[in-house]
Amino acid sequence: MNFSEVFKLSSLLCKFSPDGKYLASCVQYRLVVRDANTLQIVQLYTCLDQIQHIEWSADSLFILCALYKRGLVQVWSLEQPEWHCKIDEGSAGLVASCWSPDGRHILNTTEFHLRITVWSLCTKSVSYIKYPKACQQGLAFTRDGRYLALAERRDCRDYVSIFVCSDWQLLRHFDTDTQDLAGIEWAPNGCVLAAWDSCLEYKVLLYSLDGRLLSTYCAYEWSLGIKSVAWSPSSQFLAVGSYDGKVRILNHVTWKMITEFGHPATINNPKIVVYKEAEKSPPLGLGRLAFPPPRAVTGPLSSPESKYEIAEVPVSLQTLKPAADRANPRIGVGALAFSPDNYFLATRNDNLPNAVWVWDVQKLRLFAVLEQLSAVRAFQWDPRQPRLAICTGGSKVYLWSPAGCVSVQVPGEGDFQVLSLCWHLSGDSLALLGKDHFCLCFLETEEGVSTAFGQRGDHT
Repeated sequence: MNFSEVFKLSSLLCKFSPDGKYLASCVQYRLVVRDANTLQIVQLYTCLDQIQHIEWSADSLFILCALYKRGLVQVWSLEQPEWHCKIDEGSAGLVASCWSPDGRHILNTTEFHLRITVWSLCTKSVSYIKYPKACQQGLAFTRDGRYLALAERRDCRDYVSIFVCSDWQLLRHFDTDTQDLAGIEWAPNGCVLAAWDSCLEYKVLLYSLDGRLLSTYCAYEWSLGIKSVAWSPSSQFLAVGSYDGKVRILNHVTWKMITEFGHPATINNPKIVVYKEAEKSPPLGLGRLAFPPPRAVTGPLSSPESKYEIAEVPVSLQTLKPAADRANPRIGVGALAFSPDNYFLATRNDNLPNAVWVWDVQKLRLFAVLEQLSAVRAFQWDPRQPRLAICTGGSKVYLWSPAGCVSVQVPGEGDFQVLSLCWHLSGDSLALLGKDHFCLCFLETEEGVSTAFGQRGDHT
């Protein structure tokens, strides 16, 4: 396993292009575009202020930079570096910006969610969509890019509007039976739209493309409800993570629950493999220590290396007692992700913060548990195979596959803290993002690209 040198970064803004050729990163007001293989700088763009959001167009030809403080969006072209576009929302302000799937329209949400402005890069025309709702996930495109679903709030009621992306004409408009609509998401096949209520009421509603209500699901009442939702890549399952610490799996035929996955603090089943991270204790070699120690040793020490050990059941996982008097308590299933082959589901229960749970979707059972020494910050599946990358805010990255798991120390001076990560679409490399820096982890050696990743040494 090879690592690149460390590059500067701001606000964790680092993204691979959809075609996998480029890697964009931000340093204050500068946008740096690198070749994803060699890491050589391809283009360098300068924005008018600090960049707060970046997004590639679907065809990887343009990149959007949002400057929310100024109410500005700047768009840059990779094919024509001298061309650029500036969109100013003026006094209306700006809180969100994204591409349409065709890569030629930009959707800007104004302050207080008064409207969404649709700007065309081709015709310079402008369209307006009124009443967008301020919620976690209020805007969703179908995977084929043909339709947009938008959560709306008007006259103290929740609605969903479905637009045709080719001309932004309204296709369907219907109200949802929700107290406070929290999010919407299309199934990957684009046939079903899932909508769910806020955490105060447990309710999932499933709609067809023409706005018909297919089913409503409620697991319980009078308690905090839904915290996370994820579709399986095949659209066959909808996983709903709840504040009661369980994941409920709904099937696509009857939309009834087929099973629920609990997250107990103690694991007793001997068939479950529990990997526990443990620190390696290197030999001290006292005879070779120098007194006083050299200056390099007296500086900040890097964190010790670690390894995984298979724990014997019963295993008690580290629990977190949530503060009962504060909003957004750290309880319940806060993260869900299906593997791209539909075989596995990874989850994190927020009051067992150090553990990642891997479930076998085909057999509907727990497959493995990974308990880290620190709280899990993020995890993401390899786009090509069932391989899960995990980070905990330390100087290591963790990889799990059905064959086992490994802890990898990120080499380099100082303590590089991995706060987030993102995969290249080939699954051959992984961007590790820190507060002020990022580097690339290259997982398989190939001719022609190993030179870019051999500068900080190998580590397996």
